[in-house]
Amino acid sequence: MSPAEKPSLRVLLCAPRGFCAGVVRAIDAVERALEMYGPPVYVRHEIVHNKYVVEGLKAKGAIFVEELDEVPAGSTAPVIFSAHGVAKSVPEDAARRNFFAIDATCPLVTKVHREATVHFKRGREVVLIGHAGHPEVIGTMGQLPEGAVALVETAAQARVFTPRDPSNLAFTTQTTLSIDDTAEIVAILRERFPLMVAPHKEDICYATTNRQEAVKRVAPEVDAMIVVGAPNSSNSQRLREAAEREGCRHAALVQRAGEIDWSVFGAIASLGVSAGASAPEILVEEILDAFAERYTLKVETVHTAHEDVFFPLPRQLRPDAAE
Repeated sequence: MSPAEKPSLRVLLCAPRGFCAGVVRAIDAVERALEMYGPPVYVRHEIVHNKYVVEGLKAKGAIFVEELDEVPAGSTAPVIFSAHGVAKSVPEDAARRNFFAIDATCPLVTKVHREATVHFKRGREVVLIGHAGHPEVIGTMGQLPEGAVALVETAAQARVFTPRDPSNLAFTTQTTLSIDDTAEIVAILRERFPLMVAPHKEDICYATTNRQEAVKRVAPEVDAMIVVGAPNSSNSQRLREAAEREGCRHAALVQRAGEIDWSVFGAIASLGVSAGASAPEILVEEILDAFAERYTLKVETVHTAHEDVFFPLPRQLRPDAAE
C-alpha cells in the first residue's frame, strides 16, 4: 500500500509507560551477575513478567527455574530471586543448600514485606489486598506464619470478611493493583473497621499509579487502545482494565505485533498505546511499526508524570563487591 493510499491514524503514546525502576534493577542484576561470574546464572521464577526479556536473558546464559531444587546441588553459580519477591522460606532454603543467593526483589515490594512483618510483631491481623496466586502475593503472605495474613481480592470479599479482632487490624496491598478497585476495597474495609491501620505511604507503586493515570487520560480520546505486556503481568492487565473503565471500546493486551487482531484494529482513526512496567520499549516500537505498515501515523505523546526513580543494584553486584 502506497503512503497516499494509507488511511491516517492519530496515535497517542502514554507517558510514562514501560520499564519501571524495579524492573530495570532486576534485569540489570541478572546481566551484571552474568558479567561478574559468567554463565550460568540461575533465576528463580521469571525475573519480570515478559517473555521477550526472559528469552533475551536465556540467550546470554540465564537459566530460569521455578524451585530451588532445580538448581544442581553444590552449584556455586549465583541464584537470583525475581523482582516480585519470595517467601521467607526461599532464602532460608537457599542458605541450607549453600547457594550464592542474590535478592532482586523490587524495593517497593520489600517495603510491603516489612510493613506486614511490623504489623504482625505488634499483634495485628494483616489484611492483604491482592490477587491469589500472583508471585508477589505468595511472597508477601510467605513473610508471616500461615494464617497470619488474610487475602482480600474483591469488594464483595471485603464486605463479608470476618477478622479475628476488628479492633486489631492492619492492611497492605499488592504493588501492581488497580488504583480504583483498591480504593473501593479499602473504603469498604475502613467503613466496617474504622480502627484498621493503613500503610504510612501508599503501597501501590509509583509506576503502577503513573501508568494507570496516563491510560485514563488517553483512553476516552481514542477509538482503541493497545497495552503492550504479558497476560501474566498484573500491572499490564490493570492498564487494559483502566482503558475499558474509561470508556475505550476496544482495549487489548498484546505481547508482540503478531498478536494484533486487525479485524478490530484495522479500521480506526485514533489509537492509544501504553506498556506495562515489564515491557521493553522495543516492543512498543514493534507495535508502532506494524501500524505504520497499514496507516500513516501522526504520533503524539501524552505526558502525565515525570519519573526519575532509581534503585541501586543488590549489594553483591555493585562495583565494590568484586574488590
